[in-house]
Amino acid sequence: MIKEIIVVEGRDDVTAVKRALDAELITTGGFGFPKGTMERIKSAQERRGVIIFTDPDFAGEKIRKKIAAEVPGCKHAFLPREEAKKDGDIGIENATPKSIIAALEKVRTESTDKRDEFKQVDLIRNGLIGNEDASFRRDELGKILGIGYGNAKQFLNRLNNYGVNREEFEVALNKIELS
Repeated sequence: MIKEIIVVEGRDDVTAVKRALDAELITTGGFGFPKGTMERIKSAQERRGVIIFTDPDFAGEKIRKKIAAEVPGCKHAFLPREEAKKDGDIGIENATPKSIIAALEKVRTESTDKRDEFKQVDLIRNGLIGNEDASFRRDELGKILGIGYGNAKQFLNRLNNYGVNREEFEVALNKIELS
């Protein structure tokens, strides 16, 4: 069982996560957040900690940012997009128990201290921006590092704010080169 309380978007996500493991969950009900939901998330963070585990799509990212802005110190789990797809739909509810467990094993804590270990030049130098397969490379690197997919700006932000160190970055890049 995971100690933290996992925040997901909807009831189907709860069902999928519970198929994978025993955990306590809070649903946001989508982007609308029913009355009292944010207070429940804040309370959960104070009591046991929170893992934000939203869908790997635009709405999921907006929900993640909204929670992280109001509830500092949350942990984040990211499910790769292709592991969340089914019949054109993207969501945690479409993932296998194995994929959900793998995403939760790579959980990251967002740093409240601004870091700038990684710069745009790191992305350019490593083919993560400015070439035709940059998006693919960011996606693959995000899976390995457990920080999810993001455009260049989001990806740089995640490298700096989710505790990725230089050695970890280089090892992950080497894995991409070897595949």
